[in-house]
Amino acid sequence: MSDPTIQTFCCHHTENKEDLAIKIMSEFNTESYNSVCLVSSTIGILGSIYQIFPRPLRKNQTRPLNCSSVRGRRIIIWLAIADLLAALGVLVRSSLWLQYKNIMPMPNDDVSVLFCSIISAWTQYFYTATWFWTLFYAIDTWRSIRGYDSQPALYHSLAWGLPAATTSIGLSILYLPNATCHHITSVSSALLKILPNYCATYLPIAIVMVANPIIYIMASRKIEMTVSLPLAQFTSKERRVVDTLRLKFFLINAVFYICWLPNLINGILVWTMWFNMPVTVIIVIWYIMALLNPMQALLNAMVYRKWNTSERRFKPSVPSFQKFFQSNEEQSPLLGSEPPRLPLSPIPAINNYATL
Repeated sequence: MSDPTIQTFCCHHTENKEDLAIKIMSEFNTESYNSVCLVSSTIGILGSIYQIFPRPLRKNQTRPLNCSSVRGRRIIIWLAIADLLAALGVLVRSSLWLQYKNIMPMPNDDVSVLFCSIISAWTQYFYTATWFWTLFYAIDTWRSIRGYDSQPALYHSLAWGLPAATTSIGLSILYLPNATCHHITSVSSALLKILPNYCATYLPIAIVMVANPIIYIMASRKIEMTVSLPLAQFTSKERRVVDTLRLKFFLINAVFYICWLPNLINGILVWTMWFNMPVTVIIVIWYIMALLNPMQALLNAMVYRKWNTSERRFKPSVPSFQKFFQSNEEQSPLLGSEPPRLPLSPIPAINNYATL
């Protein structure tokens, strides 16, 4: 999981029994928590591997040659790679914590502090990369619909460069010079020492949660216009095309919200109710994050796959939407019959979706 509260436990702690972090650890079952992390990260690794490796071709099926479809697939692969490496960090951390039975480093234990900070930075970096790849997939989908070229070099520079900047700034302020973030005695010191890491973590999540639904709503409207305008009508066949893509856009957003909304809730509660919040509430939210954060890879493997829009049940392979518009003898329920439809020129595929 990627959580700034857990990252503060990497700091040298005092043996003050009144420290809230010490109180939490006294009631926290680290073995069951790390077991949840271990299982969820393993499932996440399997889901990301499924996304990365190419699908086996079915009989009489060929690889898609459409450039738009290929560019969407490439973004999905890089998203899965970032998910894989992030889940691997959670797996290593939870495995070692299960073995040594201790999350918080002991006083003056520099080795544990170093390991904890490095593995936290690793996990934080790659999860932040998944958030930016999720955003760039939505942006590239919109650009594909508008007929614009992809910008892979720009995507890579931002998707790997921005997480490096946010992670290094947030954790450097938290840990440097001597990883003593539990010795803070004033609110102003906490704002300067701890808050930047929360902002570096939660601001990208909030940006994706706000931007992606807006982008996909605009994409859905553009798709509806693309389908209906050439024929000056909107029949059940065209409706099925649009509804399928809208459903997929909705599920992509829903997966992101399910996996990362608990983190935002945790951050809000920590900064508004830290001294008055029951320890049980914090622990429950941690368990939810431990389960859902690494599961993002598996859920992504379900919603980012290709869908079949010609049936109610969706399958990984996608036949061309062109067959929806090839019939020129469809009977109108009101007029009895209608003149033959004009043939449609193919519209470029929408990233990993079917061709209209």
